[in-house]
Amino acid sequence: MRSIFPLLAAITVASCSMPRTAPEPSLAPRAAEAIDPRVPIPDVVPSGPVDPALAQRIDALLAQARAGVPDFQTREAEASRLAANAGPVSSEGWVAAQQALSRLVEQFGVTTRAAADIDALASSRLEANRWIRPADREAIAAAQSAVAAISEPQAAAIARIRDQLAR
Repeated sequence: MRSIFPLLAAITVASCSMPRTAPEPSLAPRAAEAIDPRVPIPDVVPSGPVDPALAQRIDALLAQARAGVPDFQTREAEASRLAANAGPVSSEGWVAAQQALSRLVEQFGVTTRAAADIDALASSRLEANRWIRPADREAIAAAQSAVAAISEPQAAAIARIRDQLAR
């Protein structure tokens, strides 16, 4: 048993003195550490031109929404007049006002279809390309705002007449 201890001591001392196979990592600065974190990152992406086919489709949809405004105003005037003179629920005047309101909602569909088609333009581009070019995104957003400017007063008019008939 005494002869094993010197052998174990020799193996232990030898393993401590063996050269390492992998070099230690350097403590020198890395390239990424040389970048100044205070340098501003530009937040404006160059937009470039709008896709001509997209611009043409947006113009057609905006024209469609704008073309429906005069018909909506005519139907709104008729529905407002009939709602003001409507009478009690289920009366002949009330039914005529409800029918006029239905025609008004039908005309509102022109605007909502244009809005939905503009949204579909954006989603189809996202699906196809996984992104929308900045110029295209700006054109779509401007079209959405323009249609919303038409749609919001129309929706408010429908709600006003519907509330008037609900009394």
